[in-house]
Amino acid sequence: MEKIFEVPMYAYEKSPDQDATIPVRHPVLVIGAGPVGLGLAIDLAQHDVPVVILDDNDKVSFGSRAICFAKRPLEILDRLGCGEPMVEKGVQWNVGKVFFDQAETYKFDLLDEDGHKNPAFINLQQYYFEEYMVDRVRALQAAGKPIELRGKNKVEAVGQHDDHVTLEISTPDGPYILEADWMVACDGANSPTRRMLGLDFEGRVFEDNFLIADVVMEADFPTERWFWFDPPFNRGQSALLHKQPDNVWRIDLQLGWDIDLDHEMKHENIIPRLHAMLGEDAKFELEWVSIYTFQCRRMEAFRKGRALFAGDAAHQVSPFGARGANSGLQDTDNLAWKLKLVMDGKAPDALMDTYSVERVYGADENILNSTRSTDFITPKSDISRIFRNAVLDLAGQYEFARPLVNSGRLSVPCTYDGSSLNGPDAAGLPSALRPGATAMDAPTKDGWLLDRLGDRFQLLAIGLEAESGLSACGIDIETMSLAADESAELAARYLGDAKGAIYLMRPDQHVAARWTSYDKSAVLDALRTATAQGGK
Repeated sequence: MEKIFEVPMYAYEKSPDQDATIPVRHPVLVIGAGPVGLGLAIDLAQHDVPVVILDDNDKVSFGSRAICFAKRPLEILDRLGCGEPMVEKGVQWNVGKVFFDQAETYKFDLLDEDGHKNPAFINLQQYYFEEYMVDRVRALQAAGKPIELRGKNKVEAVGQHDDHVTLEISTPDGPYILEADWMVACDGANSPTRRMLGLDFEGRVFEDNFLIADVVMEADFPTERWFWFDPPFNRGQSALLHKQPDNVWRIDLQLGWDIDLDHEMKHENIIPRLHAMLGEDAKFELEWVSIYTFQCRRMEAFRKGRALFAGDAAHQVSPFGARGANSGLQDTDNLAWKLKLVMDGKAPDALMDTYSVERVYGADENILNSTRSTDFITPKSDISRIFRNAVLDLAGQYEFARPLVNSGRLSVPCTYDGSSLNGPDAAGLPSALRPGATAMDAPTKDGWLLDRLGDRFQLLAIGLEAESGLSACGIDIETMSLAADESAELAARYLGDAKGAIYLMRPDQHVAARWTSYDKSAVLDALRTATAQGGK
């Protein structure tokens, strides 16, 4: 068995802000140094927006926590400069299998086509994920970028004002006060910041409990997602198995609702459950255990004046489907470029409202899928269970029943259909890349498309001529021209049956508008629409 991870720290250091006679005001304060807070801060710093991260801890997370990271967040992490080490360390997988009792009902492949840089998913313990992001913060600091991480800085109170936010902070050297033009709360599901501002969640709490056990063991199970309904080792319930790096295996066991939590958390009661699943002769060590209850809830809005909310602080879903941290990183991807434009005076305050609108839309999509998964996994009536079991029986033999099996619809990027930022769409182009959708990767002659798109407004001209050096409202558009035959994947995903296309891409690599011919005025009009400045 391999050595268990040693938790790295970002030790507390006293800041000159703590001795200031007048509270120091920062452009952006981020509360919470988890994946979401770190991701947002890195994104802002790369755009030269000064940012300070405050966290009441001084080390990365204990326990693996979130482990499944999907293709879209990996693409975002590539732009943040820390995706490569995560993919290199993580366990890559595309295939999942679903079992009913002991029989395999069916299997699926989440990425059954070539022409993508990143895998469908990696499994990587959250402590590694955060370690690589902290490393990136330190690299940005060394490069002179305006980013600071303050451990053992606990936010005790938040005050809202018309043009700033005030924070009271406690530290080992005593309290002090900071001000911020903008504050972003990324402080988790129990967000103290949300409570301090008198805000709450709306939604549903499911009456069920699941045991998470991370075990260190050497096993020859394949690198796949295995999910059981009604297995012999956990009758009437469900189970999930995932492989992680360092010979760590994640096991989720459904326990039911009416349980004694203290009893179930004792190692002497966990070990027999694991032996029943893995075999009496299995040798393993417990690394981390926890019990969780499903919640599918969100805030009414993710903006309150100069306070913004992202990740679990703004919305919660059940872990089946890997939608928590993955959707949180999509929050920050949506937020950073908008905040930058507004702070630079290149877009109106209304653009910040679209962060809430688009990401509430994304949260609702995640909550809908998560709720459906949870209802299938944990039926709440005899009729629901009979229906669920009939679907599982049929799925083993008949193709039509397999889409009905729901062991957790796995995370996919959100398409912002109906967003006020969406511009015109041209008929005849592939529906998957309509305005509001995220860009799809594809090989080009000079590297992967998403690596070349970057994090700015770009005009992607495929098989058509388009001008360079366009700008409006002080915002530049970079033009990238590609041949229609750069790769078969590029043509299939972006052109379909068309001979050429023009795509206006947002800095978060969502499609803003697209055409089958070039029109300068239409492009500039779409840019104004994409930055909440209206069209002509």
